[in-house]
Amino acid sequence: MTDYRHTQSGDMSEAFSEAEELRLIYVTCASLEESERIGEILVAERLVACVNLIPGMTSIYRWQGKVERGQEVVLVAKTTLARTAAVTERIIALHCYEVPCIVALPILAGNPGYLSWLRAAVQSDEPRP
Repeated sequence: MTDYRHTQSGDMSEAFSEAEELRLIYVTCASLEESERIGEILVAERLVACVNLIPGMTSIYRWQGKVERGQEVVLVAKTTLARTAAVTERIIALHCYEVPCIVALPILAGNPGYLSWLRAAVQSDEPRP
C-alpha cells in the first residue's frame, strides 16, 4: 500500500493533510427507499457533504442466535471528524434497524479540490464545483 505522506508530489502531501479530519461513514440500510430518505436528510441538514447509495448487497450475519441473510443497501457518506458523532446519532434516529451498522473510516488522501469541497459543503451553502 502506498503511503501518500512520503510521495514526491507536493499535491499528495497537501491531500493527506487536507484529509486528516475527514471521514467516510459506512451504513447498511434495509431498502433503497430508506437509504434515500436518510441520505437526503443528512445532506439537507449539512451533516454530510454527499451520499453514495449502492443497492443489491447481500449481508450474512448472526442476529438473536440465528444466522440471517438479507438484501441491503450500502450508504456511504462523506463528512468531517467534527460531525461524525452528530451523523451517527441522526442515522440511529432515522434508521429502522434496532442496531444499525454505522462505521466511520478515516480518509487518508484524495483529490485536494474534492477534499476542500467536502469540508466546505458541511459548513456553508457553497455549490460543488
